[in-house]
Amino acid sequence: MPADLVAEWIFPLIRAATRLLLFGLLAYLAIIVLMVLFERSLIFFPSPYPQGNWQPWGVPIEDAWFQSPDGLRLHGWYSPHPHAQAVLLFCHGNAGNIAHRLDLLQTLHRQARVSVLMFDYRGYGRSEGRPSESGVLADARAARAWLAKRAGIEPRQVILMGESIGGAVAVDLATDGARALILECTFSSLPDVAAWHYPWLPVRWCMRTRLDSVAKIAAYEGPLLQCHGDADRIVPYESGRRLFEAAREPKQFVTYPGLDHNDPRPDRWYQAIAHFVSESKPNGTGLGARDATLD
Repeated sequence: MPADLVAEWIFPLIRAATRLLLFGLLAYLAIIVLMVLFERSLIFFPSPYPQGNWQPWGVPIEDAWFQSPDGLRLHGWYSPHPHAQAVLLFCHGNAGNIAHRLDLLQTLHRQARVSVLMFDYRGYGRSEGRPSESGVLADARAARAWLAKRAGIEPRQVILMGESIGGAVAVDLATDGARALILECTFSSLPDVAAWHYPWLPVRWCMRTRLDSVAKIAAYEGPLLQCHGDADRIVPYESGRRLFEAAREPKQFVTYPGLDHNDPRPDRWYQAIAHFVSESKPNGTGLGARDATLD
């Protein structure tokens, strides 16, 4: 190949390709740095007061005020049932606040016949502070302590229920013991979910927020009821199954065909919860089939 052709065409192409590769590498690193810097903002999407419906109706509701271990004032709604068959703590997902979940509170109160505390993590609703992994886990323990004292029971007698990221909060609480555990559309770990959405990023290596439920759930020895839609586009169905497989017996997994993450849950799910609450005991009796698919 003539030297003048190499000088005129080949070397400039190599230099251009090198610059392009370097630019791509810098852009990739910049994305990783931004993801690390803004990680909490990419995970937690709190809606502060007054967003939502703060005029509850339909069931009796008390304002629950309690304090986190680090001194933040936290808020929840407590709905006592006059003939409660159990006491339930509900841990919500990463968006909104309790005022967006009034229908759910009413449904649990009426169909499952439970006294319910639904609370907001720090930074959500009327609760002070900013959310973080350690913070929301500590808030949940403060909420359970308040609920147990209000209901006059031991913390281990509380049924724990969590949706999505709240499922990870409930699993963490369950390692201390619980009467029963109910999980909706939750995950094995947060890095697993992030890796599913962004397989081209090293999220398992650089994420600080772990919420590693799959590493914790074997420490829980009570009955488990878990559901997941097989069309979930936010938390992959496989991640929920992985968590379930890591849990001890007795346990039951309910699959909802075609259900996406934020789709309304079918009424049969709440019927399943009501049955689970009435039949589940500390020894795990009455769970029925290990796997079920409900239309």
